[in-house]
Amino acid sequence: MELVNEIWQGSGLYQIKSGQAIMLVVCLGLLYLGIAKKFEPLLLVTIGFGGLLSNIPGVEIATGEGLLYFLYSTGITNGVFPLLIFMGVGALTDFGPLLANPRTLFLGAAAQFGIFATLLGALGLTSLGWADFSLRDAAAIGIIGGADGPTAIYVAGKLAPDLLGAIAVAAYSYMALVPLIQPPIMKALTTEAERKIEMVQLREVSKTERILFPILLLLLVALLLPSAAPLIGMLAFGNLMRECGVVDRLSDTTQNALINIVTIFLGLAVGSKLQAEQFLDTSTLFILALGIVAFGIGTAAGVLMGKLMNRLSTQAINPLIGAAGVSAVPMAARVANKVGLDANPHNILLMHAMGPNVAGVIGSAVAAGIMIMFTS
Repeated sequence: MELVNEIWQGSGLYQIKSGQAIMLVVCLGLLYLGIAKKFEPLLLVTIGFGGLLSNIPGVEIATGEGLLYFLYSTGITNGVFPLLIFMGVGALTDFGPLLANPRTLFLGAAAQFGIFATLLGALGLTSLGWADFSLRDAAAIGIIGGADGPTAIYVAGKLAPDLLGAIAVAAYSYMALVPLIQPPIMKALTTEAERKIEMVQLREVSKTERILFPILLLLLVALLLPSAAPLIGMLAFGNLMRECGVVDRLSDTTQNALINIVTIFLGLAVGSKLQAEQFLDTSTLFILALGIVAFGIGTAAGVLMGKLMNRLSTQAINPLIGAAGVSAVPMAARVANKVGLDANPHNILLMHAMGPNVAGVIGSAVAAGIMIMFTS
Protein backbone atom coordinates (compact mmCIF):
# COMPACT_ATOMS: atom_id res chain seq x y z
CA MET A 1 0.00 0.00 0.00
CA GLU A 2 2.87 2.35 0.79
CA LEU A 3 4.35 1.63 -2.65
CA VAL A 4 1.06 2.48 -4.31
CA ASN A 5 0.79 5.68 -2.26
CA GLU A 6 4.38 6.61 -3.18
CA ILE A 7 3.69 6.05 -6.88
CA TRP A 8 0.50 8.13 -6.66
CA GLN A 9 2.26 11.01 -4.89
CA GLY A 10 4.99 10.96 -7.53
CA SER A 11 2.52 11.13 -10.39
CA GLY A 12 1.69 14.23 -12.35
CA LEU A 13 -2.00 13.92 -11.50
CA TYR A 14 -1.22 14.28 -7.79
CA GLN A 15 1.18 17.20 -8.26
CA ILE A 16 -0.74 19.19 -10.85
CA LYS A 17 -1.91 22.67 -9.89
CA SER A 18 -4.85 24.62 -11.24
CA GLY A 19 -2.62 26.98 -13.26
CA GLN A 20 -0.87 24.06 -14.92
CA ALA A 21 -4.20 22.48 -15.77
CA ILE A 22 -5.35 25.75 -17.38
CA MET A 23 -2.17 26.00 -19.44
CA LEU A 24 -2.45 22.36 -20.55
CA VAL A 25 -5.90 23.17 -21.92
CA VAL A 26 -4.52 26.30 -23.62
CA CYS A 27 -1.70 24.30 -25.21
CA LEU A 28 -4.11 21.61 -26.39
CA GLY A 29 -6.14 24.43 -27.96
CA LEU A 30 -3.04 25.63 -29.82
CA LEU A 31 -2.42 22.10 -31.09
CA TYR A 32 -6.05 21.84 -32.21
CA LEU A 33 -5.83 25.10 -34.15
CA GLY A 34 -2.57 24.02 -35.76
CA ILE A 35 -3.57 20.46 -36.67
CA ALA A 36 -7.33 20.53 -37.23
CA LYS A 37 -7.74 24.12 -38.47
CA LYS A 38 -4.28 24.33 -40.11
CA PHE A 39 -3.62 27.79 -38.61
CA GLU A 40 0.14 28.11 -39.19
CA PRO A 41 0.92 24.56 -37.99
CA LEU A 42 4.69 25.14 -38.14
CA LEU A 43 4.28 27.60 -35.28
CA LEU A 44 1.31 26.38 -33.27
CA VAL A 45 2.24 22.68 -33.24
CA THR A 46 5.76 23.34 -31.96
CA ILE A 47 4.72 26.07 -29.50
CA GLY A 48 1.76 24.05 -28.24
CA PHE A 49 3.80 20.89 -27.71
CA GLY A 50 6.56 22.82 -25.99
CA GLY A 51 3.90 24.26 -23.68
CA LEU A 52 2.58 20.78 -22.87
CA LEU A 53 6.05 19.59 -21.91
CA SER A 54 6.57 22.67 -19.75
CA ASN A 55 3.38 22.28 -17.73
CA ILE A 56 3.40 18.58 -16.90
CA PRO A 57 4.36 18.32 -13.20
CA GLY A 58 7.63 16.55 -12.54
CA VAL A 59 8.97 17.08 -16.05
CA GLU A 60 12.11 19.22 -15.75
CA ILE A 61 12.66 19.68 -19.47
CA ALA A 62 12.01 23.45 -19.39
CA THR A 63 14.03 24.25 -16.27
CA GLY A 64 17.53 23.76 -14.94
CA GLU A 65 19.52 21.77 -17.47
CA GLY A 66 16.53 20.57 -19.50
CA LEU A 67 16.53 20.61 -23.31
CA LEU A 68 13.95 23.38 -23.71
CA TYR A 69 15.74 25.57 -21.17
CA PHE A 70 18.97 25.05 -23.13
CA LEU A 71 17.28 25.94 -26.43
CA TYR A 72 15.76 29.07 -24.92
CA SER A 73 18.92 30.30 -23.23
CA THR A 74 21.20 29.68 -26.22
CA GLY A 75 18.92 30.51 -29.14
CA ILE A 76 16.43 33.13 -27.99
CA THR A 77 18.09 35.04 -25.16
CA ASN A 78 21.05 35.99 -27.36
CA GLY A 79 19.01 36.50 -30.54
CA VAL A 80 20.54 33.71 -32.66
CA PHE A 81 17.27 32.02 -33.68
CA PRO A 82 15.51 35.25 -34.75
CA LEU A 83 18.42 36.27 -36.97
CA LEU A 84 18.62 32.82 -38.59
CA ILE A 85 14.86 32.92 -39.19
CA PHE A 86 15.27 36.32 -40.87
CA MET A 87 17.92 34.86 -43.15
CA GLY A 88 15.55 32.03 -44.06
CA VAL A 89 12.69 34.47 -44.68
CA GLY A 90 14.94 36.46 -47.01
CA ALA A 91 15.84 33.31 -48.95
CA LEU A 92 12.18 32.30 -49.23
CA THR A 93 10.78 35.70 -50.16
CA ASP A 94 10.45 37.17 -53.62
CA PHE A 95 11.04 40.92 -53.41
CA GLY A 96 9.87 41.26 -57.02
CA PRO A 97 6.32 42.46 -56.20
CA LEU A 98 7.75 45.29 -54.08
CA LEU A 99 10.21 46.29 -56.79
CA ALA A 100 7.51 46.09 -59.47
CA ASN A 101 5.17 48.32 -57.47
CA PRO A 102 7.21 50.51 -55.06
CA ARG A 103 4.06 52.37 -53.97
CA THR A 104 3.26 49.40 -51.73
CA LEU A 105 6.02 50.63 -49.42
CA PHE A 106 3.46 53.12 -48.08
CA LEU A 107 1.09 50.28 -47.23
CA GLY A 108 3.81 48.46 -45.33
CA ALA A 109 4.74 51.65 -43.52
CA ALA A 110 1.13 52.42 -42.56
CA ALA A 111 0.66 48.97 -41.05
CA GLN A 112 3.55 49.63 -38.65
CA PHE A 113 1.34 52.18 -36.89
CA GLY A 114 0.28 49.32 -34.64
CA ILE A 115 3.82 49.16 -33.21
CA PHE A 116 3.76 52.74 -31.97
CA ALA A 117 0.14 52.39 -30.81
CA THR A 118 1.21 49.50 -28.59
CA LEU A 119 4.10 51.56 -27.22
CA LEU A 120 1.71 54.35 -26.25
CA GLY A 121 -0.78 51.83 -24.87
CA ALA A 122 1.82 50.23 -22.59
CA LEU A 123 2.93 53.64 -21.31
CA GLY A 124 -0.72 54.60 -20.83
CA LEU A 125 -1.37 51.56 -18.64
CA THR A 126 1.64 52.51 -16.55
CA SER A 127 0.48 56.10 -16.16
CA LEU A 128 -2.92 54.85 -14.98
CA GLY A 129 -1.24 52.66 -12.39
CA TRP A 130 -2.59 49.43 -13.91
CA ALA A 131 0.82 48.13 -14.93
CA ASP A 132 4.49 48.83 -14.32
CA PHE A 133 6.15 49.02 -17.75
CA SER A 134 9.27 51.11 -18.28
CA LEU A 135 9.97 52.86 -21.58
CA ARG A 136 12.22 49.95 -22.60
CA ASP A 137 9.49 47.46 -21.67
CA ALA A 138 6.90 49.42 -23.64
CA ALA A 139 9.19 49.58 -26.70
CA ALA A 140 9.73 45.82 -26.59
CA ILE A 141 6.00 45.18 -26.21
CA GLY A 142 5.30 47.57 -29.08
CA ILE A 143 6.98 45.34 -31.67
CA ILE A 144 4.17 42.80 -31.17
CA GLY A 145 2.01 45.21 -33.17
CA GLY A 146 3.98 44.35 -36.29
CA ALA A 147 3.05 40.65 -36.00
CA ASP A 148 6.71 39.77 -36.51
CA GLY A 149 7.85 37.06 -34.12
CA PRO A 150 11.61 37.08 -34.86
CA THR A 151 11.80 40.87 -34.58
CA ALA A 152 9.79 40.85 -31.35
CA ILE A 153 12.14 38.28 -29.82
CA TYR A 154 15.22 40.16 -30.96
CA VAL A 155 14.05 43.49 -29.52
CA ALA A 156 12.80 41.96 -26.27
CA GLY A 157 16.17 40.27 -25.76
CA LYS A 158 17.85 43.67 -26.10
CA LEU A 159 15.42 45.85 -24.13
CA ALA A 160 13.29 43.71 -21.80
CA PRO A 161 14.71 40.20 -21.23
CA ASP A 162 12.37 39.65 -18.28
CA LEU A 163 9.34 40.03 -20.58
CA LEU A 164 10.82 38.06 -23.47
CA GLY A 165 8.74 34.92 -22.85
CA ALA A 166 5.38 36.67 -22.81
CA ILE A 167 6.30 38.88 -25.79
CA ALA A 168 7.50 35.90 -27.83
CA VAL A 169 4.36 33.89 -27.11
CA ALA A 170 2.10 36.85 -27.91
CA ALA A 171 3.90 37.70 -31.17
CA TYR A 172 3.94 34.15 -32.49
CA SER A 173 0.39 33.42 -31.36
CA TYR A 174 -0.96 36.44 -33.24
CA MET A 175 1.15 35.62 -36.29
CA ALA A 176 -0.45 32.20 -36.33
CA LEU A 177 -3.97 33.57 -35.79
CA VAL A 178 -3.80 36.04 -38.71
CA PRO A 179 -6.56 34.12 -40.60
CA LEU A 180 -8.90 34.66 -37.63
CA ILE A 181 -8.03 38.23 -36.64
CA GLN A 182 -7.67 40.07 -39.94
CA PRO A 183 -10.73 39.19 -42.13
CA PRO A 184 -13.40 40.81 -39.89
CA ILE A 185 -11.38 44.06 -39.76
CA MET A 186 -10.76 44.02 -43.51
CA LYS A 187 -14.44 43.47 -44.31
CA ALA A 188 -15.59 46.09 -41.82
CA LEU A 189 -13.43 48.81 -43.40
CA THR A 190 -14.07 48.04 -47.08
CA THR A 191 -17.12 47.96 -49.31
CA GLU A 192 -18.08 45.03 -51.50
CA ALA A 193 -17.08 47.05 -54.56
CA GLU A 194 -13.63 47.80 -53.12
CA ARG A 195 -13.02 44.13 -52.33
CA LYS A 196 -13.85 43.25 -55.94
CA ILE A 197 -11.24 45.60 -57.43
CA GLU A 198 -8.89 43.79 -59.83
CA MET A 199 -5.35 45.13 -60.08
CA VAL A 200 -3.26 45.30 -63.25
CA GLN A 201 -0.50 42.80 -63.96
CA LEU A 202 2.83 43.64 -62.34
CA ARG A 203 5.80 44.48 -64.57
CA GLU A 204 8.70 42.07 -65.00
CA VAL A 205 11.58 42.78 -62.61
CA SER A 206 15.08 42.31 -64.04
CA LYS A 207 17.70 40.06 -62.46
CA THR A 208 19.99 43.06 -61.96
CA GLU A 209 17.31 44.81 -59.90
CA ARG A 210 16.78 41.69 -57.81
CA ILE A 211 20.51 41.38 -57.04
CA LEU A 212 21.12 45.05 -56.33
CA PHE A 213 18.08 45.56 -54.08
CA PRO A 214 19.21 43.54 -51.00
CA ILE A 215 22.70 45.07 -51.20
CA LEU A 216 21.39 48.64 -51.45
CA LEU A 217 18.78 47.94 -48.76
CA LEU A 218 21.45 46.81 -46.31
CA LEU A 219 23.76 49.74 -47.05
CA LEU A 220 20.98 52.32 -46.81
CA VAL A 221 19.51 51.01 -43.55
CA ALA A 222 22.82 50.14 -41.90
CA LEU A 223 24.37 53.54 -42.62
CA LEU A 224 21.30 55.46 -41.42
CA LEU A 225 20.22 53.15 -38.59
CA PRO A 226 22.99 50.76 -37.46
CA SER A 227 20.81 49.23 -34.74
CA ALA A 228 18.58 47.69 -37.43
CA ALA A 229 21.53 46.28 -39.39
CA PRO A 230 21.54 42.74 -37.88
CA LEU A 231 17.90 42.06 -38.81
CA ILE A 232 18.00 43.78 -42.20
CA GLY A 233 21.44 42.30 -42.89
CA MET A 234 20.32 38.70 -42.43
CA LEU A 235 17.14 39.34 -44.44
CA ALA A 236 19.17 40.90 -47.26
CA PHE A 237 21.80 38.14 -47.18
CA GLY A 238 19.17 35.43 -47.46
CA ASN A 239 17.54 37.20 -50.39
CA LEU A 240 20.87 37.79 -52.12
CA MET A 241 21.62 34.05 -51.94
CA ARG A 242 18.23 33.42 -53.56
CA GLU A 243 18.65 35.91 -56.39
CA CYS A 244 22.34 35.85 -57.32
CA GLY A 245 22.13 32.35 -58.84
CA VAL A 246 25.65 31.22 -57.94
CA VAL A 247 25.08 29.74 -54.46
CA ASP A 248 22.07 27.52 -55.11
CA ARG A 249 23.21 24.93 -52.57
CA LEU A 250 23.41 27.54 -49.82
CA SER A 251 20.09 29.04 -50.84
CA ASP A 252 18.41 25.64 -50.87
CA THR A 253 19.79 24.78 -47.41
CA THR A 254 18.65 28.14 -46.02
CA GLN A 255 15.16 27.82 -47.53
CA ASN A 256 14.60 24.25 -46.35
CA ALA A 257 16.81 22.37 -43.88
CA LEU A 258 18.15 25.31 -41.89
CA ILE A 259 14.94 27.26 -41.43
CA ASN A 260 13.00 24.07 -40.64
CA ILE A 261 15.47 23.05 -37.93
CA VAL A 262 15.52 26.53 -36.43
CA THR A 263 11.69 26.68 -36.54
CA ILE A 264 11.47 23.46 -34.50
CA PHE A 265 13.93 24.72 -31.90
CA LEU A 266 12.37 28.20 -31.81
CA GLY A 267 8.80 26.89 -31.43
CA LEU A 268 9.73 24.50 -28.62
CA ALA A 269 11.74 27.21 -26.86
CA VAL A 270 8.89 29.72 -27.07
CA GLY A 271 6.47 27.05 -25.85
CA SER A 272 8.67 26.48 -22.81
CA LYS A 273 7.68 29.96 -21.64
CA LEU A 274 4.02 28.93 -21.42
CA GLN A 275 4.70 27.69 -17.89
CA ALA A 276 1.77 28.59 -15.64
CA GLU A 277 3.83 30.36 -12.98
CA GLN A 278 5.40 32.65 -15.58
CA PHE A 279 2.52 33.09 -17.97
CA LEU A 280 -0.53 33.50 -15.76
CA ASP A 281 0.16 36.90 -14.28
CA THR A 282 -1.14 40.43 -14.80
CA SER A 283 1.71 41.73 -16.96
CA THR A 284 1.40 38.81 -19.39
CA LEU A 285 -2.33 39.36 -19.74
CA PHE A 286 -1.74 43.08 -20.42
CA ILE A 287 0.88 42.18 -23.03
CA LEU A 288 -1.53 39.79 -24.76
CA ALA A 289 -4.30 42.39 -24.72
CA LEU A 290 -2.05 45.16 -26.04
CA GLY A 291 -0.74 42.86 -28.74
CA ILE A 292 -4.10 41.94 -30.22
CA VAL A 293 -5.34 45.54 -30.10
CA ALA A 294 -2.17 46.77 -31.79
CA PHE A 295 -2.36 44.06 -34.44
CA GLY A 296 -5.90 45.16 -35.19
CA ILE A 297 -4.78 48.80 -35.41
CA GLY A 298 -1.93 47.87 -37.77
CA THR A 299 -4.30 45.93 -40.01
CA ALA A 300 -6.81 48.78 -40.02
CA ALA A 301 -4.13 51.39 -40.77
CA GLY A 302 -2.91 49.37 -43.74
CA VAL A 303 -6.43 48.97 -45.15
CA LEU A 304 -7.23 52.67 -44.68
CA MET A 305 -3.98 53.64 -46.42
CA GLY A 306 -4.99 51.32 -49.26
CA LYS A 307 -8.36 53.08 -49.54
CA LEU A 308 -6.63 56.46 -49.63
CA MET A 309 -4.14 55.35 -52.29
CA ASN A 310 -6.96 53.89 -54.37
CA ARG A 311 -8.71 57.26 -54.31
CA LEU A 312 -5.55 59.19 -55.27
CA SER A 313 -3.98 56.76 -57.73
CA THR A 314 -4.66 56.56 -61.46
CA GLN A 315 -4.29 52.77 -61.26
CA ALA A 316 -6.81 50.94 -59.08
CA ILE A 317 -5.51 49.54 -55.80
CA ASN A 318 -7.52 46.98 -53.86
CA PRO A 319 -7.49 48.21 -50.22
CA LEU A 320 -7.35 44.60 -49.00
CA ILE A 321 -3.66 44.37 -49.83
CA GLY A 322 -3.00 47.08 -47.22
CA ALA A 323 -3.75 44.51 -44.51
CA ALA A 324 -0.76 42.53 -45.78
CA GLY A 325 1.47 45.38 -44.61
CA VAL A 326 1.84 43.69 -41.23
CA SER A 327 4.98 41.59 -41.08
CA ALA A 328 3.39 38.13 -40.92
CA VAL A 329 4.88 36.89 -44.19
CA PRO A 330 3.39 35.27 -46.22
CA MET A 331 0.33 34.61 -44.04
CA ALA A 332 -1.07 38.14 -44.26
CA ALA A 333 -0.72 38.14 -48.07
CA ARG A 334 -2.59 34.83 -48.25
CA VAL A 335 -5.40 36.21 -46.09
CA ALA A 336 -5.73 39.30 -48.31
CA ASN A 337 -5.86 37.03 -51.35
CA LYS A 338 -8.53 34.80 -49.79
CA VAL A 339 -10.78 37.70 -48.77
CA GLY A 340 -10.42 39.10 -52.29
CA LEU A 341 -11.34 35.74 -53.84
CA ASP A 342 -14.41 35.49 -51.62
CA ALA A 343 -15.65 38.78 -53.10
CA ASN A 344 -14.51 38.08 -56.68
CA PRO A 345 -13.49 34.53 -57.70
CA HIS A 346 -11.36 35.95 -60.54
CA ASN A 347 -9.45 38.39 -58.30
CA ILE A 348 -5.95 37.01 -57.63
CA LEU A 349 -4.30 39.43 -55.19
CA LEU A 350 -1.51 37.22 -53.81
CA MET A 351 1.43 38.70 -55.73
CA HIS A 352 0.10 42.24 -55.31
CA ALA A 353 -0.24 41.65 -51.55
CA MET A 354 3.33 40.34 -51.31
CA GLY A 355 4.58 43.88 -52.04
CA PRO A 356 3.24 45.43 -48.83
CA ASN A 357 3.96 42.19 -46.97
CA VAL A 358 7.67 42.42 -47.80
CA ALA A 359 7.59 46.16 -47.07
CA GLY A 360 6.09 45.33 -43.68
CA VAL A 361 8.97 42.99 -42.83
CA ILE A 362 11.45 45.72 -43.69
CA GLY A 363 9.36 48.32 -41.86
CA SER A 364 9.14 46.30 -38.64
CA ALA A 365 12.92 45.75 -38.66
CA VAL A 366 13.48 49.50 -39.13
CA ALA A 367 10.98 50.25 -36.34
CA ALA A 368 12.86 47.79 -34.13
CA GLY A 369 16.10 49.62 -34.85
CA ILE A 370 14.48 52.92 -33.93
CA MET A 371 13.19 51.46 -30.65
CA ILE A 372 16.61 50.06 -29.75
CA MET A 373 18.44 53.28 -30.66
CA PHE A 374 16.20 55.64 -28.70
CA THR A 375 15.68 53.50 -25.59
CA SER A 376 19.13 51.94 -25.10
